Amino acid sequence: MNKAAGKLATARARLILDQPFLGALVLRLPLVEADAGWCRTSATDARALYYNPRWIEGLSSAQVQFALAHEALHCALGHFARRGSRVRQRWDLACDFAINPVLAEQGLRPPPEALVLDLYAGMTAEEIYPCIDDSLDQETLDQHLYDSDGGEGGQGGQGDQGNGEQPQQTPGVGATLDGGEAKAAMAPPAPLAAAEREQLAQQWQRHLAAAAQRAQEAGKLGGGLARLIGQMLQPVLPWRSLLAQYLSQMAQHDYSYARPSRREGEMIFPSLRSSQAELCVALDISGSVGAAELAQFVSEVDAIRGALPARVTLFACDAALAPDAPWLFEPWQALSLPRSLIGGGGTAFAPVFEWVAREGRAPDALLYFTDALGEFPAAPPDYPVLWLVKGKAPVPWGRRIQLN
Repeated sequence: MNKAAGKLATARARLILDQPFLGALVLRLPLVEADAGWCRTSATDARALYYNPRWIEGLSSAQVQFALAHEALHCALGHFARRGSRVRQRWDLACDFAINPVLAEQGLRPPPEALVLDLYAGMTAEEIYPCIDDSLDQETLDQHLYDSDGGEGGQGGQGDQGNGEQPQQTPGVGATLDGGEAKAAMAPPAPLAAAEREQLAQQWQRHLAAAAQRAQEAGKLGGGLARLIGQMLQPVLPWRSLLAQYLSQMAQHDYSYARPSRREGEMIFPSLRSSQAELCVALDISGSVGAAELAQFVSEVDAIRGALPARVTLFACDAALAPDAPWLFEPWQALSLPRSLIGGGGTAFAPVFEWVAREGRAPDALLYFTDALGEFPAAPPDYPVLWLVKGKAPVPWGRRIQLN
């Protein structure tokens, strides 16, 4: 056994004794020595853990424990299956920002390259993603080898890895995740196919639940880890996560092939074009939703749109629109409640949609904060509507997000 393999074995044994939850997850990942030409530090594809032996040799035992637990949590939390259409680089950063503070809270010592920000402690990757600026050029501690798509979209398939080498199947590693060792990987593994991604997501969720149960029985499951596990195993995501996920997907960019100025030459290359989003936000002020809840909701929407250049038209409505409504907030203006909102009457949702139609608006989305106890328009509009619902009432159309 070489020096790196010995340090990994020692770190894994220490995790099993001191951190049984993390240790149980690490045991599910076969350890594969990787060629330094493609693996700078460590990496995972949810099938195995790849490591650069020279990098491992330069770490302390505590730092090796952190690196092992870091990769295992990426897999157990399903980060390889949750990206959707998000930009890969930003998603990878959000995942690291979600994991690393939890590991630090458990007393593990991060390597020098690890990104640990207390600002994001307790937040999921979906909640963190909209807060990350597009221009942030930081790199993650490790490589996330789930798919080969460097931009938006694709959820995996065969493709090149961006380094000129052909991908290979992971030698000796199957989807059983039995923890066995594998031969050295001279090239990056092939990205996950859709069916394999789904199969691994289900397997890792079972491993997560089993490891959590064992750790709870041993009385060794910290608060930060318990919160993360609860967020993964509970059937409904927090509404902030769902809203952040939806709004981040709206921040799409497109490519333009418009002919440039003649001074720029005859070649036409695609250029990235961004556009400002148009949001309508409606508040139910019929009396069933309290002022403090309205203020909190507006504050949450304003925080989420920090990463999305959006102009917001704010409505307040019970049976009719509030006096002076709506109010317009440009992207650079903080979203806030008007000084006084007079409401308390019956509930009708039509006035908001009628105003939007009368003004000829075509918003990218309309968010309606309500208890959903009122009269709905007969037909949905031709733009997305998200109902943020307090209570259990259903909605006839649009997407419903439970405020839990």
